[in-house]
Amino acid sequence: MVIVTVNTLLWCGLLFLASLIKWMVPARLGRRVLDPVINQFATLWVACNSVWLGWSTPTTMLVEGAEELRYNNWYLVNCNHQSWVDIFVLQNTLNRRIPLLKFFLKQELIYVPVIGLAWWALDFPFMKRHSRDALRKNPALRNQDRESARRSCAKFAHVPTSVMNFAEGTRFTAQKHATQASPYRHLLKPKTGAIAMALEAMGSQFQALVDVSIAYPDGIPTFWDYLCGRVRCVVVRIRLLDIPPELRQGDYEQDRALRKAFARWIDEIWAKKDQDLEEMLVLGRAPRAKP
Repeated sequence: MVIVTVNTLLWCGLLFLASLIKWMVPARLGRRVLDPVINQFATLWVACNSVWLGWSTPTTMLVEGAEELRYNNWYLVNCNHQSWVDIFVLQNTLNRRIPLLKFFLKQELIYVPVIGLAWWALDFPFMKRHSRDALRKNPALRNQDRESARRSCAKFAHVPTSVMNFAEGTRFTAQKHATQASPYRHLLKPKTGAIAMALEAMGSQFQALVDVSIAYPDGIPTFWDYLCGRVRCVVVRIRLLDIPPELRQGDYEQDRALRKAFARWIDEIWAKKDQDLEEMLVLGRAPRAKP
């Protein structure tokens, strides 16, 4: 934990310095010259964490489907969500295989010490969650997240980027699964809003959807479990999917037919993901030594 913290402070310090210089120069110059530098600092931050955790923990990563990924493409990335460990698994699996992951984050996470400011410097989209009562009183609040996503995604147009979203919107738990009456065995019901906003903002640039499934055969771990070496195996399956042309354009909020098309597309992906997770859990429980 100490090494992960020191590594974070080191690279975030360089990232903040580059971000300060970027703030001081003309916007276009900053985007063209300094964005790649800032992204490279973040890439090295992730790489150092991955090397250290790979060396210090006994976790075996079984990864399928990463061969077709290309570093210089723009990707929309989707994954199931069970634990904070998911972030490290995704970064370990996808770092330098595709451009740096930019996550859709809850607005409250900007206040996380050091990391929240780093996410802001990296132009991660921060999304506000409004209650139903607030939306009824002020329908204009519905457009805030759309505008935030559009502004963030517009910045991504200059440098190859991977826009990451957890479609479930929250981490999977048995209680949430039961409360939702989810039709899937290993997944919560997916939400399409964030994916639709990303496609609305820059749908023509995304080469494909990178659909990632993560399974923990020995049970969903905490981040502390991972650091302590209690995660024996993680299974990751990656599918590179075409994005239907009709979903790359249009007004998601106003077009009811488009919303239904999005729902059908995501439901098909989710049904396959649920089936894959069942297979992956069986695969990961088979005895095997760390390579």
